[in-house]
Amino acid sequence: MELTLLTVSFLVFLFLGVPVSFALGLSCVLTYLFEGLPTATAMQSMISGMNGFSFLAVPFFIFSGELMLHGGIADRILRFAQSTVGHFRGGLGMANVVACTLFGGVSGSPTADTSAMGGVVIPLMKREGYSAAYAVNVTTHSSLAGALMPTSTNMIIYAFAAQGVSGVLNGKQITGVSIGDLLFSGLLPVLWVMGLVLVAAYWQAVKFGYPRRPDGSTGLQRFPGWMAVLRTFIGAVPGLMVIAIILFCVARGIATATEAAAIAVGYSLILTIVVYRSLSLAKLGHALGKAAKTTGVVLLLIGVSNMLRFQMAYLEIPDAIERMLDGATSLPWLMLLYINVIQVFLGTFVDMAAHILITTPLFLPMAMHNGVGPVQFGIMILLNCALGLVHPPIGSVQFIGCAIGNVSIGETTKVAWPYYLAIFSAINIVTYVPWFSTWLPSVINGHPVF
Repeated sequence: MELTLLTVSFLVFLFLGVPVSFALGLSCVLTYLFEGLPTATAMQSMISGMNGFSFLAVPFFIFSGELMLHGGIADRILRFAQSTVGHFRGGLGMANVVACTLFGGVSGSPTADTSAMGGVVIPLMKREGYSAAYAVNVTTHSSLAGALMPTSTNMIIYAFAAQGVSGVLNGKQITGVSIGDLLFSGLLPVLWVMGLVLVAAYWQAVKFGYPRRPDGSTGLQRFPGWMAVLRTFIGAVPGLMVIAIILFCVARGIATATEAAAIAVGYSLILTIVVYRSLSLAKLGHALGKAAKTTGVVLLLIGVSNMLRFQMAYLEIPDAIERMLDGATSLPWLMLLYINVIQVFLGTFVDMAAHILITTPLFLPMAMHNGVGPVQFGIMILLNCALGLVHPPIGSVQFIGCAIGNVSIGETTKVAWPYYLAIFSAINIVTYVPWFSTWLPSVINGHPVF
C-alpha cells in the first residue's frame, strides 16, 4: 500500500504540473505520514542528503560554466572549428559538432551548450542554406557531450547517488565511486559520439545537398590555411584549458574534484575579466544569479531524492526489482539489456538529474551483481539520460534547439535517427566493452578501475 501511495501521488503531482523536486518531496512526505513516521525524519533525510563536501563542486562547476557562457568563449571555439572543417561539404554543420563538443567540456551542461552555441550557429546555418531540422539536430546531439565531460555536474550527482552501494567485482569489495575516476571515464565515449555525429552530419549534408541557398549557390568556402587554423586555435585554447586544469589537478593529486572545480572558477574569472575583458559587471551578475538558481534546483532535488532513498530502503524496493528481473533472465548480457531499455524509456519522461538520483540505487546493485562496476555503470546511465534530453516527449535540450531554430519537434525527429544511432552505439559499447570507459582512469591511477 505504501509503495502504491508513493508512486501514484508522485505521478499525480507530475500530471498536475508540479515541478519534479516538489512532486518527489510531497509524495515522500505523504508516505511518511501514512506509515506513521515522524516528519522530522523526512527533514533530517533531506538535509543530510545535501550536507556533503563533494557537493560544493556543483555550484563551482555551474558558476564556471556560466562565466564561460557569458564570457564569449563560445564564439572563439566556433571560429576554431570553422577554420578546421568549415570547407567540407556540410562544413558548417561539422564545425558545429566540433564546437558544441568542445564547449560542452567547458560548460558541463547540454542545456547551456545548446543555448550558447545554438543561439549563434542555428540562425547562421539556416542563413547559409541548411535546413532548420538539420541545424537543430547537429547542435543538440553534439551538445550532449556536456553530460560526460569533466565539468559535468551530473557526474557529481551520480557519485552521490552511488554512495553506499557496494558489491564484489573480481574478488574485490567496492563501495561507491570515485569522482576523479568518473572525470576521465567519459572522454573516450565523448570522442566516439563526436566522431559518429560528424559522420552523420556529413552524410546528411551530402544526401540533401547542404548547404543549398534559395538562389542555388552553396556558399562553400575554401580552406583558410593552417595559419588561420593556428590563430583561431590560439584564441580558443585559453577557454579549453579549464578542462585540462581540472583533469591535471585531479590526476596529479594536487586537488580533489571539488577543489579543482573551485580552481576552475578562479581561472574562468581571470580569463573572462582580465584576459578577454568580455565579462561586464551586468553579465557577471547574470551569471551569479543563474548559477545560484540552478544550484538551488539541483540541491533541492538531491535533498528530496535522499528522502526517496530512505523510503526505497524501508520498503525494500531495490530487492523486489532485482528479484523480478532475476526471474526474467539469468543471462548477464540480457539483464544489462533490460536495464538499458528501462533507462532509455525513463529518460524520455524524467529530467536527467532526477533520473540519476532515482534509478541509480535501484539498478547499480543489479549491474554490479552482473559484473558492471560503478564507473562503467555511471557512463551507461549518463548516456541513457543524455538520449532522453533529445528525445520526445520531454527532450528538454531538443525543445530548446527547436525554439531557437523555429521548427517543430516532429520535423526534427523525422531526420534524427542517424544521431540516435550514434548515442545507441555508445551505450552498447560502454555496456558490453568495459575497458571503453574504464581504461583511461585505470591508466591514470595505475591500477584497475571498475
